[in-house]
Amino acid sequence: MVIRYPNGQSTTYDDGKKQKMQEKLIKPKTYANRGMRFEEAINESNLYYLNRKLAVIHKKPTPVQIVKVDYPRRSAAVIKEAYFREASTTDYNGVYQGQYIDFEAKETQNKTSFPFKNFHPHQIKHMEDCLEQAGLCFVLLWFSSLQRCFFLDSKCLVSQWHLQKETGKKSMTLTYIETNGIEIIPTIAPRIPYLKAVDQFLTMKENDEYGK
Repeated sequence: MVIRYPNGQSTTYDDGKKQKMQEKLIKPKTYANRGMRFEEAINESNLYYLNRKLAVIHKKPTPVQIVKVDYPRRSAAVIKEAYFREASTTDYNGVYQGQYIDFEAKETQNKTSFPFKNFHPHQIKHMEDCLEQAGLCFVLLWFSSLQRCFFLDSKCLVSQWHLQKETGKKSMTLTYIETNGIEIIPTIAPRIPYLKAVDQFLTMKENDEYGK
């Protein structure tokens, strides 16, 4: 099966491999899809919040255009070629206590820094657009080797992203994230209690204490 991307590139998959149809569509070998377990934990947390009427936050669907489908059997369909119709923005958005929320979830195996290559220019631009409209925009960063999770305001990420040209640095240090972010301790339910970090951020922002 061939998947075509908005930039004109394509990825070909071996139809002989036993993979789920969904995985064939959205799992090319990139850093963008390496943190699926982390995303599953966030999805479960969103469901926890929704069921308790605390917030309405969902993962954004990725628009995929199916081009070619084969029917080897009447009861089965095999997607042979598809492409992403447009570049994705961030992973999640919704409403929490009257506040628009928009955030990205990323994972790294690094122990001392978080690579900028995990983010894409169009995602940074989207965060800037949300911030201009006074939306609450942030990233959830998961250090899988350390089993540590952080909330980081998108303003911090955007600022560090643009400093790449001046400093030549290709990542944010863990020390920077510890200083400017809020650590989230995973629990049983919700698994990633990020709304606690949101509450803490809003309180600190109101008191002009965030990042100090």
